[in-house]
Amino acid sequence: MSHPCVVTIDSRSAPRVLFSGDRLVEVDLPTGSRVVYPKPPLKPLKDVDAAIRYAINHPYNSEPLYAKLRPGMKVTIAMDDISLPLPPMKRPDIRERVLTIVLDLLADYGVDDVEIIIATSVHRRMKDWEIRHVVGDKIFNAYWPKKLYNHDAENLANMKYLGTTEEGEEVELNRRAVESDLIIYVNLNLVPMDGGHKSVAVGLCGYRSLRAHHNPRVMRQCHSYMDPKSSALNTSVVRMGRLANKKLNVFTIETTINNRMFDTPLEFLAKNEDDLSRTERNALHALRFTLDKMPQPARQAIFQRVPSPFGVTGVFAGETEAVHEHTLRKSFEQYCVPVVGQSDILITGIPFISPYNVNSFLNPLLVQVMANGYLFNLYRNAPMVKKGGTMIIMHPCTDLFDNEHHSPYIEFVHRVLPETRDAMELHKVWEPKFAKNPAYIEMYRYGHAYHPTHPFFMWYWGEAGRQHLGRVIVVGADNEYIPQLLGWETARTMDEALRMAKQTAPPNPDILALHCPPIFMADMSVEKQRAPISALPESQG
Repeated sequence: MSHPCVVTIDSRSAPRVLFSGDRLVEVDLPTGSRVVYPKPPLKPLKDVDAAIRYAINHPYNSEPLYAKLRPGMKVTIAMDDISLPLPPMKRPDIRERVLTIVLDLLADYGVDDVEIIIATSVHRRMKDWEIRHVVGDKIFNAYWPKKLYNHDAENLANMKYLGTTEEGEEVELNRRAVESDLIIYVNLNLVPMDGGHKSVAVGLCGYRSLRAHHNPRVMRQCHSYMDPKSSALNTSVVRMGRLANKKLNVFTIETTINNRMFDTPLEFLAKNEDDLSRTERNALHALRFTLDKMPQPARQAIFQRVPSPFGVTGVFAGETEAVHEHTLRKSFEQYCVPVVGQSDILITGIPFISPYNVNSFLNPLLVQVMANGYLFNLYRNAPMVKKGGTMIIMHPCTDLFDNEHHSPYIEFVHRVLPETRDAMELHKVWEPKFAKNPAYIEMYRYGHAYHPTHPFFMWYWGEAGRQHLGRVIVVGADNEYIPQLLGWETARTMDEALRMAKQTAPPNPDILALHCPPIFMADMSVEKQRAPISALPESQG
């Protein structure tokens, strides 16, 4: 018996509606196809502030936060950036609620040397209004900009070397944090690859540390980014985080949220199409019609600029690894859907948003990382598609970039990818050139551009999918150049894509479709094959 979130298409099934960027497209899937839906949102905590106070007073494997405080000490609070949650959550953001309680506690104990660093690593600097949304007016007005600011991984004078792990990974972190008496990390855990040692060891590091694990060799050893125990990336980060935590006094506060991405008017987007009421079906039809008639910026605004009503489901505090165990448990409780049997063909829409295009357009390189990186990796135990199988995605693949946020991406896609798609060659030949590009570094430090190495990391994050998949077919691309550049094929319709995919699939292929967002993970178990007759034991007698 399959899980209620795994629906098998039959002759009476309604068409499925999948995202294609910021549009919604109806798709008729073949009978027998399976569609995986997200679990319903977990119930949020009734009193979030009480949960925060309880967590910091009853931490895991650590003395309470108040016991670590003394007048005159230097405290640095680090917090996650705009890359999560997706989209941004309704105010108050959980980070504002944690910060408010922590800052009041620090004041009560006479701690006044406090700075708040947004742990951007090599992500773009957040803008003042984006920071205000996350931390709230009171904190923003009191601390911005001298004591509330973005981490700068290229301010080398403000980086401090801590040491090297047994595997040769160099740990270099933000100097203010390293020289503090206490680091308090305020985390919002969107997916299982967030949090843990990644918070400090990645969020406050620079290129010198990142290159130890953000490279194709490590990414090819990751069997799922979302399952920490099978991720070489996570293993490397843990080694580096343990080294940092031995030398630093770190108090971790992690929070989990449910998957209530869409507010009341659009909640039907998370539901099984067969279960929609007449009112919801009419609303879905009207939304699809409206989106098709609107210009692209207006379509994007409907989804991306409306904050999400995420509910807080857990608050955990204390020593980093002890805390993260509880965070992962709650995260898997929300996301994991049991799915039995891998597919020959995996179908998914690519939505309008990723961690790297909040308040900007999802450019072609980010479409690639969503397909080959994040969505392919939304599993535990085994990939959702068999080795050499086909992935069909839906997205226009428009050749459009945000000049402010993604300047290095433009050169990467239009100059570098035509030379080679080989990740090892990109890493060896091209990445060092971009890493030293003074114009791109200037845009990163003083503008709002991603670091010049970031487009390379985005390509490497697709390595797991590229190494596993036999083919990727794009439905609905508005040009052929970009898909060809990415190594993909194109089809005008889903029917055409399925015909193409079946040419290299076994007879009667198993088809699995993902109905996301909201986020979920497939908790995969591979079907046990029946033993061939020749392998069965001979009858006795």
